Amino acid sequence: MEFKIPQSLTSEHQGLHSELEKATKIGGYVGDAAKVVAKALHPHFVREEECALPPLGLLPILAKGEISPDMEEALSMTDRLKAELPQMLEEHKSIVSALKGLSFAATKANKKEIAKFAEKLTLHAQMEEELLYPTTILIGEYLKIKLKK
Repeated sequence: MEFKIPQSLTSEHQGLHSELEKATKIGGYVGDAAKVVAKALHPHFVREEECALPPLGLLPILAKGEISPDMEEALSMTDRLKAELPQMLEEHKSIVSALKGLSFAATKANKKEIAKFAEKLTLHAQMEEELLYPTTILIGEYLKIKLKK
């Protein structure tokens, strides 16, 4: 079974990447601060797209009460996220710290749109911690119960 990241999340991640890329090209302290964010963020996004986000594509199917044996393949992703969650949360701390630096540099340089971007990405990380990661883990636990694994 193919596990597709929900399009809304894919679009959001692409938008965040695009905004960050623009910020890295500004130059000066703002560009340098954006590069620090990008360095911390890229491997984190890759990990999310490997294990944290694809199982979320099962939500509409699971909400209908539909379960199939091929959903068992999602367990490797949900178990991986569960095991790597402390590392993912530490990465968020590093990313948010870098975003504070970006926000400070942007505010000082009167780049309000970059400061707003830093705030938006900080809220995105919070949303992942409060909603997406726990939901992915719960999907795995739910599948284990329903598939008796």
